[in-house]
Amino acid sequence: MKPASRNHHLHRAFDTPGRVPASYATMKRTLARAAVGGSYRDQIATLCFEHAVSSGDVSLVLYDVTTLYFEAEKEDDLRKVGYSKERRVDPQIVVGLLVDRHGFPLEIGCYEGNKAETATIIPIVKQFQTRHDIEDMVVVADAGMLSATNLRELDEANLRFIVGSRVTKAPLDLASHFRWHGDAFADGQVIDTLTPRTGRRNENDPAHRAEPVWDRDLHPGSWRAVWAYSAKRAARDNKTLTLQENRARAVIAGEKAARTPRFVKTSGDGHRLDETALARARRLVGLKGYVTNIPAPVMPAGEVIGSYHDLWHVEQSFRMSKTDLRARPMFHRTRDAIEAHLTIVFTALAVSREVQARTSLAIRNVIRQLRPLRSATIAINGATQTFAPAIPTEQQAILDAIHSGQLTH
Repeated sequence: MKPASRNHHLHRAFDTPGRVPASYATMKRTLARAAVGGSYRDQIATLCFEHAVSSGDVSLVLYDVTTLYFEAEKEDDLRKVGYSKERRVDPQIVVGLLVDRHGFPLEIGCYEGNKAETATIIPIVKQFQTRHDIEDMVVVADAGMLSATNLRELDEANLRFIVGSRVTKAPLDLASHFRWHGDAFADGQVIDTLTPRTGRRNENDPAHRAEPVWDRDLHPGSWRAVWAYSAKRAARDNKTLTLQENRARAVIAGEKAARTPRFVKTSGDGHRLDETALARARRLVGLKGYVTNIPAPVMPAGEVIGSYHDLWHVEQSFRMSKTDLRARPMFHRTRDAIEAHLTIVFTALAVSREVQARTSLAIRNVIRQLRPLRSATIAINGATQTFAPAIPTEQQAILDAIHSGQLTH
């Protein structure tokens, strides 16, 4: 892609409010300067941290990853083809984002496109700890981060964690419940129990009806596990399983040609339905698990679940960065340029999050309402006069909220 084409979005962004954008050559020189020592990113991350501390706390942080793809044909040391939820085959990078419980950005990291998600959380958390000299905080992440190594390293760093579990772990974690109560769960039921740190070493004896209360000293081979049952989730899970079963039956009957779907077993004489796996999945509908190293006396099960559910804030931040902030696709080639791009996105995300917090409006809505407001400068016979825009009451309230921190209706 030619430099002029690459610069198209930037020109359009500056031309809209009447600003003159920098030339492409100027941008290249700036990228090189910005990359030295990572000072820009460091300064912005420090300001974001200070803001988060002053407006709340950073005792609990949320982590997630996403991928940003490139309009490029060849891989290099950073841009590599890797796992893509969108099934893309373009070179990509993995981006890790750490935010506070309200979704305000605190740290961003860039990794090779084929790097496993589980291998990204420890570096970025340690980077955040070192930058701000933090010793005690809770890290929340989804099940994609659930690996024995990650949890052990977080624990050894004296960090507390809450990580989503995988439903396949439920039969072992809830062995006592299934033995004494069968498949019966009440809507909203919460079971506080244990989960093995590695493998299937279970310190929860199913012969005992009562679930054990996790204790670090009494259960050195386990973490605390919290399982919750929701009737609404069960209905949704059952609907999904029915669709998967129907797809499996269609493939077995030869009605649909597709990659071998879930619940289809392949043998020498063809395909057949995996009745055992389907029954096992039906037994676990409605369950959601959480793994933590925080003792129950310190954080009740309900708070563990609530803290995990705050993860939607980081997911929302990623959606904002990809859509409203135009983080992708990316056309940069060098690591310096890519890192600079992410620094800009990180900064814009912080500003956008604060604007949303002050106005209680989506950033897209704020931009849509404020973009038409502009002043006019007229030069006649050597005399220049600027006319301020006429600002309607509703838009003035948004501007006041951005300055004062609260939108009044």
